[in-house]
Amino acid sequence: MIYPILIYGSPELRKESVAIEPNYPELGKLIEDMFQTMYQAEGVGLAAPQIGKNIRLFVVDASPWADDEPQLAGFRKAFINPEIYERFGEEEFFNEGCLSLPGLHEDVLRPSKIRIRYFDEQFNPHDETFEGHAARVIQHEYDHLEGTVFTDRLSPLRKTLIKGKLGALTKGKYNVGYRTK
Repeated sequence: MIYPILIYGSPELRKESVAIEPNYPELGKLIEDMFQTMYQAEGVGLAAPQIGKNIRLFVVDASPWADDEPQLAGFRKAFINPEIYERFGEEEFFNEGCLSLPGLHEDVLRPSKIRIRYFDEQFNPHDETFEGHAARVIQHEYDHLEGTVFTDRLSPLRKTLIKGKLGALTKGKYNVGYRTK
C-alpha cells in the first residue's frame, strides 16, 4: 500500500512519537509499505509520522549515495524505537530536502557521526555508529520522531526568508508526483 505523505502544517508532524512493542499489528507489512511509499516518492528516508502514524519507526535506503560512499551500496534499513545517544565528529552543512516539505531545500548543519541504538524488523537490538550520508539521513528521519522538521534547524534569518514558502505549503500550494495529505 502506498500511503499519502503528510505535508508541512499537518499537526501530526509536530507530535513526539511513541515506542512500539514487537507485537505491533502487521509491523512487517507497514515497514514494506513505508519503503514502497518512499520509493514511489523518490525519497531516501521516511518516518512513520510522515504517513500519520505516531510511532517510533523510520526507514532509510541510502544506496543512491553509493557512488560517493561505496559502503552505502545496499544500505536499506528499518529503525524501530531508535535512540541517538551520541552525536560527534565535525559539524557539516548539507543541502536537505524532505518529502513533507516539497520543493524546499536548505543547508542544514549536523554532526558528521552518530551512535544509535535501535531494533530491526525482527526486533533484534543494534548499537551502531554511522557517518557521512547515512548519519545525515538517519538524523533527519530521527528528527521526525521528535516532532522536528529540518527547517527547525535553520538560523532565524533563513527561517524568515523561507516563511512565505512554508506558508504556501500549509495552504496546499505545491506540486508533487506522489500522494499527499
